[in-house]
Amino acid sequence: MVGVERKRTEAQRSIMKDSELKRDSGIPERVTLKKEIGLLSACAIIIGNIIGSGIFISPKGVLEHSGSVGLALVVWVLGGGIAALGSLCYAELGVTIPKSGGDYSYVTEIFGGLMGFLLLWSAVLIMYPTTLAVIALTFSNYVLQPVFPYCIPPYIATRMLSTICILFLTWVNCYSVRLATRIQDAFTVGKLLALGLIITVGLVQIFGGNYESLTPQVAFMFNKAPSIGQIALAFLHASFAFSGWNFLNYVTEEVVDPRRNLPRAIYISIPLVTFVYTLTNIAYFSSMSPEELLSSNAVAVTFGEKLLGMFSTLMPISVALSTFGGINGYLFTSSRLCFSGAREGHLPSLLAMIHFKQCTPIPALLVCCTATIVILCIGETHNLINYVSFINYLSYGVTIAGLLYYRWKKPNLYRPIKVSLLVPVCYLLFWALLLGFSLHSEPLVCGVGLVIMLTGVPVYFLGVYWKDKPKCIYDFIEWATYLGQRVFFVVFPQIDPIEVAEWTDRSSFTSKASGPL
Repeated sequence: MVGVERKRTEAQRSIMKDSELKRDSGIPERVTLKKEIGLLSACAIIIGNIIGSGIFISPKGVLEHSGSVGLALVVWVLGGGIAALGSLCYAELGVTIPKSGGDYSYVTEIFGGLMGFLLLWSAVLIMYPTTLAVIALTFSNYVLQPVFPYCIPPYIATRMLSTICILFLTWVNCYSVRLATRIQDAFTVGKLLALGLIITVGLVQIFGGNYESLTPQVAFMFNKAPSIGQIALAFLHASFAFSGWNFLNYVTEEVVDPRRNLPRAIYISIPLVTFVYTLTNIAYFSSMSPEELLSSNAVAVTFGEKLLGMFSTLMPISVALSTFGGINGYLFTSSRLCFSGAREGHLPSLLAMIHFKQCTPIPALLVCCTATIVILCIGETHNLINYVSFINYLSYGVTIAGLLYYRWKKPNLYRPIKVSLLVPVCYLLFWALLLGFSLHSEPLVCGVGLVIMLTGVPVYFLGVYWKDKPKCIYDFIEWATYLGQRVFFVVFPQIDPIEVAEWTDRSSFTSKASGPL
């Protein structure tokens, strides 16, 4: 009880100081996050974050580990099915716990502060900055490819262009939520058109009789039968191409009518992406032999060079546009993760503030931008991405396991969507299988990933759990927060953090009073 009262007192003090700043600066009292993400933009966020560079690169890894064209196509279809199972679980969590922050908010609500903080720590420290850096470098390499056709683009050129891209999109997201979502909508359409071009050319090839690799006799011909471990690695490559299916849950509070539009966007987007991915791979195999595909470092570019002739430059341009939209989507959603973490008291309170006029989380966006540029300067992004993939996949399983635990912990809580228990159970069985084979085949990568996550334990106890810090520390934090508010013109949104923290208990009480629905 003492901890709760201290938390309430600290929150009330922050809100009082924030109100004084608003009065002194002439800032309106009612400043809230704008709900500007409709159904179309919600679908664009999911599709735009899933379709990045993965579908243009991952087919090589899936084919290499599956051992045949037929099994590779099966892996792509089942990969979409697994993403659909996970997204159904996240749809239930998203409307039951309608807070921005995705995995972090759900794990914090269900398992408590330490578990949530570990996810937040690994995401803010390495996961999202590294992913953003890799996507930005992919964008730079494809943009510079026509300038350096016979050699690899210079190191400094790719880093500079990546940094410019990150800075520009950070400015866009700071300036306007509507502008950021419009960019996401436009580039999502561009991605689908690029994949539509590949699919159309592939279908023309198939109707022209070029489908030898797709006949059952050839498609399931193995040079060497793949082991279960190899098939698991093929699924991991496909999972990388499908990653991003949970990103709408990071911006739940900015979605118009989230209890209606969030699940609808998921139901529309995941099947659409699975359908497009499968047809895209069929198009690749209709025009390229397995040997040609395995020897290519950029499958879509090789496809374009072989079939599009003078229009082959459309492929690197399409990949560049796809990654540009992916950077925008990652910045938009990852900044909301910082925002949610600060609102829960796990990050500095300045990151929980939004611009008084534009209603955008400028401090959180600047932290994401800075962390990404630091990762770009370090240079060894490809080693880091292996650790990121493991941490990301681990967080999916922990979150969906939380759904089952929450069903047991609060059985009477009102759930607008309640999926069959078979859905999370099937996902977790598949998740455990892949995780087990990952630990067996890549113990060092998985071990380093766990160490990165566990470094957050002492940080949590020193920075969050320890309440009786010296007064000079609190004075410095208060001064830094006040300075940040003055520099960035940001204030706390109207949402009361205590009310947000207690909404589930009130819902549970109401549910128990009214009886099961």
